[in-house]
Amino acid sequence: MTTVNARGITLGIESFGEDNAPLVLLAGGTTMLSWPDALCERLAAGGRHVVRYDLRDSGKSTTTDPQAPSYTLRDLAADAAALADALGRGPAHLAGIGVGGMVAQVAVLDHPSAFSALTLVGTRPVAPGPPDDDLPDHDQATMSRLFARPMPDWADHEAVAEFAAAGAEILGDDPVAARAIAARIWDRTPGTAPPVQMANQLGMVFSRLDCRPRWRERLPEIEVPTLVVHGRRNRFFPVGNGEAIARVIPGARLLVLEEAATAVPDAAAGEVTEAMLTLG
Repeated sequence: MTTVNARGITLGIESFGEDNAPLVLLAGGTTMLSWPDALCERLAAGGRHVVRYDLRDSGKSTTTDPQAPSYTLRDLAADAAALADALGRGPAHLAGIGVGGMVAQVAVLDHPSAFSALTLVGTRPVAPGPPDDDLPDHDQATMSRLFARPMPDWADHEAVAEFAAAGAEILGDDPVAARAIAARIWDRTPGTAPPVQMANQLGMVFSRLDCRPRWRERLPEIEVPTLVVHGRRNRFFPVGNGEAIARVIPGARLLVLEEAATAVPDAAAGEVTEAMLTLG
């Protein structure tokens, strides 16, 4: 792991594969560890230079004040384009997962020359908050259970890992994998201040971002090959969100992972890798 300066912002990155191979840029949601090692390694074995990175206010990237971010969703999109340029291997295949998928959609719309392909995993075409009437909202019973839990002691490594594992079980993800990832995120988070840890573990900073103007109506403008991946069991962003994205992006392919929820399980890494590699 290292850092790269992109338009004056420090972004934490981790690379897989040969430096001179075609670039696949994985936008974290919010940390790079949202992207599983197994997927990164398979993409690299498929002849790609894979770079996963932390969004601002997470991991090794620039951290200011997650409770009052001074940047917008479009700034995060510009970061993605600047990182692709700084790495010198563009245009890049850009992929985003969860809220990182929102960044990826806007990045390809605002900076089309920076990207050669787009993969969107477990995301939706509108900003955090109430969705459009035709899009399925979060499963309310699941959200009630998820947010009824008290916050952990963010200075306690084990408590944070247990909190993540319990949340994953509620969401339908693998609690063992979630515990391990949360522990890794905790280890690499700069400090134990609750706002910083919450931004790293939960991505709460997104609820405070300016995500205007809307981008959903612009999705038909996307011209690069696009893959939309969504877990059938995703209760946070139900699968109808992925279906809606795939319907309006010209030529987009929809890949529904029948046994997945919000995360890409290792068991699906091969299938997702194969689909991503076909995009170029």
